[in-house]
Amino acid sequence: MDLGISGRWAIVCAASKGLGLACARALAKEGVNLVINARGDEALQLADGELRQLGVEVRTVAGDISDAAVRARVLAACPQVDILVNNAGGPPPGDFRDWQREDWLKALDANMLTPIELIKACVDGMAERGFGRIVNITSGAVKAPIDVLGLSNGARSGLTGFIAGLARQARLAGNNVTINNLLPGPFETERLHKTLDAAAQASGNSVERVAEQRRKNVPAQRFGQPDEFGAYCAFICGAQSGFLTGQNLLLDGGSYPGTF
Repeated sequence: MDLGISGRWAIVCAASKGLGLACARALAKEGVNLVINARGDEALQLADGELRQLGVEVRTVAGDISDAAVRARVLAACPQVDILVNNAGGPPPGDFRDWQREDWLKALDANMLTPIELIKACVDGMAERGFGRIVNITSGAVKAPIDVLGLSNGARSGLTGFIAGLARQARLAGNNVTINNLLPGPFETERLHKTLDAAAQASGNSVERVAEQRRKNVPAQRFGQPDEFGAYCAFICGAQSGFLTGQNLLLDGGSYPGTF
């Protein structure tokens, strides 16, 4: 299926590995040129080499995307932002009793305020040109909170509430600009393994046992693969997805038990 986005430009955050890299890879396969960002330059250059082999232009900007100067460099590197994929590693797991105000502010900055700043920088230009796709990678924990991920639960839920109002503005939706959230469940990433490690320490069980139990709790009986996630992201960014906006799309192998 041709998604109709070949030749467009996308910014993909946290794109050196995991779900971010999978999204960048899927977009590149559709002919989308990329500006990719991540904090670690070494991993970012490895991703750059892989993505260039898919025949698209790739520009890299290393640095913490929550830093205003880094955001400015990322935006300056992109000739025209047609697609924005907001993504950031989640804050560490733990017990809320141990967190200080600074921990909360850091989580909010990375997982709520930074995506909003990037959206603000891009969205009006998208509306003027009559095309824009914004995807925020949040977490399945927005719908089914995980107790040790309180910082993530709070910050990402704040972004979700903000997007619910913004995506429905007629100036955006009426000009073919869509904003949706992708909520990953358990995918085979470093983030998942950190969560499993924390759960193992808290329970006194081995990581292997915790992981096996987690798999059994997924109706699909497995963890998701990043490229599955990337393909879904690319479809949402496609020309055919202009009627889909303001949605929270859960990819969790059927784990969420609710009807809605």
